[in-house]
Amino acid sequence: MPDLENNPSTDTVQNLKYGPDGLIPAIVQEDGTGEVLMMAYMNEESLRMTLEKGFTHFWSRSRKKFWMKGESSGHVQEVKRILYDCDRDTLLIRVIQKGPGACHTGHRSCFFTGIEGKEVGKATFSVDDAYRGQPILERLVDIIRERLKTRPEGSYVSSLMERGREAILKKVGEEATEVVLAGAQGDRQAMIRETADLWFHTLVALVDQGIALEEVYDELRSRRPGKKEE
Repeated sequence: MPDLENNPSTDTVQNLKYGPDGLIPAIVQEDGTGEVLMMAYMNEESLRMTLEKGFTHFWSRSRKKFWMKGESSGHVQEVKRILYDCDRDTLLIRVIQKGPGACHTGHRSCFFTGIEGKEVGKATFSVDDAYRGQPILERLVDIIRERLKTRPEGSYVSSLMERGREAILKKVGEEATEVVLAGAQGDRQAMIRETADLWFHTLVALVDQGIALEEVYDELRSRRPGKKEE
């Protein structure tokens, strides 16, 4: 459990200034060194979960669900203290970062790129190790979002997105055709490869249009076998 001295009380949690979407930005800082590790968003419920469990929990705006930092990688953040600023609209969370880093790119901190676009720090751990056990589709979406945000030189996703939505959707159509052809030919390996290509480009299209995987999952759940038609 975090040290509750200077932490929000129950009343304070309720009376913080959340945005119109019910969210409040939370800056995460290494307790011992003061290094800023990341910034994410909380709502009232995820803040209460953080206080109750003693580890950071956030609200994902893209996936529209709660998530515990390090749940997949094991790189959890043990909360030592939570403070809020003078306007009561931003949180500062001091933690002990477990594992080698906080960023899904392999860096210790999410803040590793200078304003001129050059990296000021090197990755400290394997991204594969960090995301071992995370569902592959969710992991791919995270990578696609990162490519969209940073636009690294030589990235296929970056180049595709720079060509615009029409180019992305064209690739989805091309890959769908390849799946049909592979299936018609009875080519099992080609079917696997082309399906992987189709799924990947569909994920790019979803990210481009701001659609979270959870929204697609919800649609699939609504079609579950045996569900009575309305």
